[in-house]
Amino acid sequence: MSKADGRMAPCREGAQESGGGRAGDGRARRRTILRRILTVLVLSVGLVGVAGVAGFLAFTAQISPREPLTVAVKPADAIVVLTGGPARILDGLALLTDGRGRRLLISGVNPSLSAEDLSRVLPDGERLMRCCIDLGHKALNTRGNAIEVAEWARGRSFRSLVVVTSAWHMPRAMMELARVLPEVDLVAYPVVATTQQTERWWSDFATARLLIKEYVKYIMAMVKIRPAQALAGPADAPASALLHAAPVEARVSR
Repeated sequence: MSKADGRMAPCREGAQESGGGRAGDGRARRRTILRRILTVLVLSVGLVGVAGVAGFLAFTAQISPREPLTVAVKPADAIVVLTGGPARILDGLALLTDGRGRRLLISGVNPSLSAEDLSRVLPDGERLMRCCIDLGHKALNTRGNAIEVAEWARGRSFRSLVVVTSAWHMPRAMMELARVLPEVDLVAYPVVATTQQTERWWSDFATARLLIKEYVKYIMAMVKIRPAQALAGPADAPASALLHAAPVEARVSR
């Protein structure tokens, strides 16, 4: 081997060491970037979780643990009941007979019962059905309720409404109604089921699950992610088409 070859050997070794150092630096940089990405992801997930829990607690704080006294309810032009349980209808009728409103709409009824059937089971039902009660059975969900109520209220120039629905459904119902009726004063009348522990919801699994499910629906409604169809029948049919003496009973809760 020549002297020139001998002199070149250290240069090759240095080049190899330099290349290895660059590769090591590259791996270190990739590990650093990966750690930063993972840190950001963990923090983001944590923040979303904290925000979700905080939002859920704020949501549950809106839910009344007990029904207001009928006499304590601010009188309005009319009363609307969003179906989902028989207690809502009975409470709506109690408010009507107590003078909290001069007319009552039951929105989202099922076509399986006739108005005559309803009049027979309600106290003074026949007279009330003739004078003061309208039934709408086109609404398929809470959004549909809001559309149905809005057309009914505007058609009669009502400027204030007592809204009757379950306590857990009330926040979403009031939000949907306020969107379509910004000019109308809405008075909440939450119906509290005896089977639900609304004050200590965390101690009852069924109630906690129901509230979490409703909170998810509330968030979806807030960002306007809702079922595509809100009303039964043709999309272009007005809600007023089914605002008449129609059958009534609760639809599946929405």
